Amino acid sequence: MSKLPKEHQFTDLSDYGRPIARVIANSLKSTKFTPVHVTIAFVISGLIGVYCIVESYYWAAAFFLLLKSILDAADGELARVKKTPSYTGRFLDSISDIILNFIILCTIGHLTNTQLGLTFLAFFGIQLQGTLYNY
Repeated sequence: MSKLPKEHQFTDLSDYGRPIARVIANSLKSTKFTPVHVTIAFVISGLIGVYCIVESYYWAAAFFLLLKSILDAADGELARVKKTPSYTGRFLDSISDIILNFIILCTIGHLTNTQLGLTFLAFFGIQLQGTLYNY
């Protein structure tokens, strides 16, 4: 089930995890798992990814950050298939994205000795892209 009506759909390369997210959502449809549980899982996955970056486990970091992205799509898909969308869930999802993006970029910026202004500019760009897409 797409977020957009058929006449407004487009190809979004940043939405690579959506097909897997649909599989996850459909497998959780008849369980007690809620979209908030999936949001919490994507936060945990993102934090593990950050830890892996700090410890120089870059392949593991890539795995957990990709998993975070897939789970980020799965929470919304689960809300749609269970017909339980909520403002609270959407708020938690958005705030979690913002905080994780900030932590990820600050971690990478710190480890690469990137100027703080450039790190914030990258963070701003990511948030702007997400905001334009979602709204």
